[in-house]
Parts: sequence; structure tokens; C-alpha cells
Amino acid sequence: MSPADNQTGPLLAGIDVGTTNIKAVIFDLAGQPVVQASVPTPTYYPQPGWAYYQPEELWQGAAAALRQATGQLDHPGRIAGIAIASMAETAIPLDAHNQPTYQAIAWFDRRTQPQVEWLEQNIGPERIFEISGMPLQPIFGLCKLLWFKENEPAAFSRTVRWLNVADYIAYRLSGVQATDYSLACRVIALNLRRREWDIPLLQDLALSPSLFAPLCDSGTRLGPVTPEAAAVTGLPVSAQVAAGGHDHICGALAIGVIQPGDIMDSMGTSEPVFIPLNQPISDPLVCRQGYAQGAHAVPGRYYITTSGFTSGASVEWFRDMVGRNLDYATLIREAEAVAPGSLGVYFMPHLRLANTPHYDPKGRGAFIGLSADASRGVLFRAVLEGLAYDCRYALEPLFAYPEVVPPRYIYAIGGSTRNHLLMRIKAAVFNRPITVATVAEATSLGAAILGGLGAGVYADLPSALQQLRPNHTLVEPNPAEAALYDNYFRRVYQQLYLTLKPLHHTIYQLQA
Repeated sequence: MSPADNQTGPLLAGIDVGTTNIKAVIFDLAGQPVVQASVPTPTYYPQPGWAYYQPEELWQGAAAALRQATGQLDHPGRIAGIAIASMAETAIPLDAHNQPTYQAIAWFDRRTQPQVEWLEQNIGPERIFEISGMPLQPIFGLCKLLWFKENEPAAFSRTVRWLNVADYIAYRLSGVQATDYSLACRVIALNLRRREWDIPLLQDLALSPSLFAPLCDSGTRLGPVTPEAAAVTGLPVSAQVAAGGHDHICGALAIGVIQPGDIMDSMGTSEPVFIPLNQPISDPLVCRQGYAQGAHAVPGRYYITTSGFTSGASVEWFRDMVGRNLDYATLIREAEAVAPGSLGVYFMPHLRLANTPHYDPKGRGAFIGLSADASRGVLFRAVLEGLAYDCRYALEPLFAYPEVVPPRYIYAIGGSTRNHLLMRIKAAVFNRPITVATVAEATSLGAAILGGLGAGVYADLPSALQQLRPNHTLVEPNPAEAALYDNYFRRVYQQLYLTLKPLHHTIYQLQA
């Protein structure tokens, strides 16, 4: 057992239902992990551009991870609270008996492009932005809901509730259905400033407001763990379940990125850069650029994010392409032997769609500048440099908006921060120090903090953050590398998307 389990204080559990894995981590009140467990997230790909989850498998995965984690504790009755963080745009449709009526469409699924086009023509992206603060993109929940209504009418007719993944797991634990604002805003039917479902929009779409769960702040107590859930998870029935939140928002909460002027780079399968705001940006240009705004887990505060849809996914894609059994240490070692600039090879990491500030569902990725000298190490370094370039390319336009406070600190979290070469490249491309928050499982910790708020273990969020003992590592930019990368970025990378866009759109039409 962990030494922390020999102590007597309360513990908090956080679940992270992610794209790749479902993790359950149990923390002490100082945010130190005591035990943890992880199971893969079963994902199905029935045809190109489509992906889904089976709702019962998501619950079984969460229950299994919890059961494995609680099974490592001598005294699981110490767990006082639990909350769930999850991917944001995936939801489970339920019937009147709370049984799923259809699959849970994956957040990155692209089948909803026709619904986006219908909304553009009949509602307008400007109205969607005015209501939700969001651009009109196929990933968002409303587009999935309209696809479901149009293409699965029998299943839709039986559906009485549309629950985001974290809300569904919380419901299976507590028997209570609710949704927090950070997840609700990703439906794009939430009036962001009023923090209520937009009834006129839903009426225009012939959608009942009752499809959506009651709204609440992250950390709101939902109720105790039910005996049925306790039996399959190992949680005590005394543990309180609280409303959780969007996974990236929970990660920001865990490292204290709650004030304007702080920036969090969440480096996972995807890579949004997260910036807290006091008020949403009202300039419609931000919508056309594809940036997403939403409600922070901190009551009354907002955020804006860039989109990096295939960040860690690009690294994984490259490794699988050149050798699925190849370890990352070998690739990193080969890339370290290559000079900055990767012998003139550039990589644009748009493997699903193009990122901000040119959100484009028809966009594609690219290697450009290939030559016979391009070895595996050269290409892998180009992938890492492309991720850093693309992140800077998405971030720079935001500082033109008065609502965005210039950055004081850049924090990085997520599995990709363990790639020391990527962090060195990113610090040089940004020409700024990056603080790697070595918070073990930050997303799960953010959820656990919310569970602590719901259980009354923490009086409020500031007191919770004061108790945490985070470990940070500072990555400083190399001045010589920073100068090189700035030149490469401005003279080449900034031109890539617009140069390749016509070709990528032609390819899209040919593949349609």
C-alpha cells in the first residue's frame, strides 16, 4: 500500500474519462496521489471519419478503474468525495428508463458536417457565437444531436435526456442527473453570459429543453454513492458525488490556472491552450478564427482556448507508422541528433482538421520540404517542431483582443510534457520559459478537488488550492535556438496553411 494510505485523513477520488484511457486516481488533501488505476477507453471506428463509444462500456471502464484503485487501499471508507472529468463533446442519449438509446458519438467524429452546413444556412454562425461564445464546428454537441435526430429518428423519439460523459458517470454513481457549466457550454445551446439553456434557439431547432440536465456549478454536491454503485466500484456509500467538468478545465483547476494572465498548455492527445477570462470576448472575429470560449470551473469566470486536435495523436500516428513496437526513447534520441529546423522539413499537424486561427474541417496535415536526406529522426523532429509552431501560430492572434491579458506564466501539463525534446523545442519556439507542472494526473486531481468541494472537505476553491503541494520544473529557451525557430516560423510555417489550403480543399472534394 502507499504510505499515504497508512494515514487517517480523508481521501478524494477523481475520474478522468479520456480519449485513450479511463483513469481513477485517489488523492490525499494535499493533492498527492495515493493509488491509481487505468483501463483503455474502448473506441470503435465503423468507417472513415466516424468514431463512437458504447455507453455501458464507458461505465464499466470507470467502475473497473475505481474497483482496481479502491482495491489497493486498506481503508477505502476514507474516500469522502468524488467527481468526474471527461472529454467534452461526447454525450449519451437516454430513454425514460435511463437506458442508452444509441452509441456515444466520439468528440472527434466528423459525420456531422452536413448539420454544420444546415446550421450555417438556417441559424447562422453569428447567432451561435452570440449565444454560446463558440464557433460553429462539427465536434460540438448540438451538431451531434441534430445528426442523431435526422439519421436515427426511432432512437431519437425514445430519447428524453442528453447527458455528457462525465454527467453520465456521475449519474451512474449517484442516481442524480445534472451538468456543470464547463461541459454544458460545449453543446453550444447554452447562453454563455446568462448561463442558461437558450430556449429560443432550441425552439427554432424543435428540441425540447428537457433533453438537457439541470445546470449547476462544478463542485456542486449531487448526492452519496448509491449502494449499487458502491458494490461495483469499492467506493463507500458515505462518499459524496459532485458535479465535475470538462477534462481540460479540470486540469487547469488542478494547477491553479484560474486568473487572467495565466496560460495552460494541455498537452495530451489533443492540445488546447487555455486562457482564463473575466468576460467572454464579444468580437465576432474570434468566432471566425475558430477559438472556443466557455465557462470555467471557477464560478463566474470564463476561458478561451485554441484548438490542437491532433497533438499527441500526431506523435502516436508517426510512431505507429514507422514501427508500432518502436519505443519513444529511440525516436527522441534520433531526433535529438538532428539540428533545429529538421533539414528544411516541416510538418503541419492537421490530421483530422485544421486548427485555429484557420479552423477548417476540410484541412489536412502535411510534410513539406522532404529530401533524400530526411531520415526517421529528421521526420520525427519535424513532427515535434510542427506541434510547437502550430501552437504558437494559434496563440499569437489572441493577444490582439483587449479581454486577453498578456501572459505572465505559461504552464504545461499532460503526457506529452514527458517528452523533454518537445518541451525544449516548444520553449525555444515560444521564446518563453515554460513551467512544466509535474502534477500527477492533473485532470483527475482537478476532478478530485471538485469532489472535495462537494463533500465539504474544502471550504472553497482558494483554500483547496492553498493545500496543494505542486511540483514544477522550468524549461528555459535556448537563445540561439529561439532565434532560428523564430526565423523558420515567420518565413515558412506561417505561410503553410494558406498555401496548401486550395490543394487540401480539392483533395476533400475528390474524396467526398
